[in-house]
Amino acid sequence: MERRPTQQSSVLVQMRELILRGELTPGERVTEESIAVRLGVSRTPIRQALPALAREGLLVQGETRGYLVRSFSEQDVLDAIDTRGVLEGLAGRLAVERGGGARLARQLHTCLTEGDAIFATGILSDDAEALYAKMNGRFHDLIVEAADSKVIVDALAHNSRVPFASAAAVAFDRTSPDVMCDRLRFAHREHHNIAQAIGCGQAARVEALLREHSQLVKESLNLIKSSAPRATPRPLGPRVEVRNESKLRN
Repeated sequence: MERRPTQQSSVLVQMRELILRGELTPGERVTEESIAVRLGVSRTPIRQALPALAREGLLVQGETRGYLVRSFSEQDVLDAIDTRGVLEGLAGRLAVERGGGARLARQLHTCLTEGDAIFATGILSDDAEALYAKMNGRFHDLIVEAADSKVIVDALAHNSRVPFASAAAVAFDRTSPDVMCDRLRFAHREHHNIAQAIGCGQAARVEALLREHSQLVKESLNLIKSSAPRATPRPLGPRVEVRNESKLRN
């Protein structure tokens, strides 16, 4: 059964997109009031979303009150996405090798069903992104949990401090809904392939699929150009702005 997104999860997705598109610029102060007016929502979900975005590395706390948009480099994001693919691939392989594949495949079935429901009509609803982000985060979390490795969990937690590196940090350009739908649908087909390989006990294949799956994030953020069969000949939205900053500050 499809789970409805909370208003907070919708706000999270929309704010990520504002930062990705450069509509909220590095160093800009973000206030509850200004974002509430901009998104047409109350201040409550904004108040809840701001610290979550800070944990994702998109915002930093100002010297006084409030938050500022964090500067980040494109290369840092690319490296973090690749790192996530390696770590999640390792987690998937270990989950299967340690005998948890069948149980994990059953757990992933709920995520697959929720994702299928998002695309059932062929047209994305207004809350599709938030629904997908929630489902996608849970799908990847289940795989990491099944590996039963504190080392991997800790490494991913540190890596997720880089903007857009987390599996739940989904952001797309709303001005190109057809492209967005194609990418989401393709990514979900990969979810099915990953779950099938897990259920079949194909440890090496699971690892390879998860590493490849992470590359879709780069396409969604317009950090690399898409290639067939991913059904989008043109880039989506502006590129992540690169500042004069060689490394992210912790």
